[in-house]
Amino acid sequence: MSNLDKTKHIYAQVGQGKLLEAFEANYAENIVMEEPSGRREGKEACRKYEEQFINNVEAFHSLEIKAISEDLDKEKVFIEVAMDLTFKGGNRVTMEQVAVQQWEQGQIVHERFYYNA
Repeated sequence: MSNLDKTKHIYAQVGQGKLLEAFEANYAENIVMEEPSGRREGKEACRKYEEQFINNVEAFHSLEIKAISEDLDKEKVFIEVAMDLTFKGGNRVTMEQVAVQQWEQGQIVHERFYYNA
């Protein structure tokens, strides 16, 4: 399975409420995740952040992949996504972001998210 196909599968799992399962299967122990709100290093720190995110979501309504592409030579996948969700407390939002994933040996070692904070 190509990295592009793996990313599609990850986001299909996210859309089914299986974000943590996708994370465990596809992210390296030395993962670095970056976004406008900060940087996390290591699988444990990144997992805790993802768990906090999931614990704050009341309902996940939809996920749409707007665009996806792969640079085979550099083992990078680029994906633009829109997610419609309701946070606990009733705040419903559409989150739009672009993620750039660096893959090595079948796992993501670096992921950077771009969005308006």
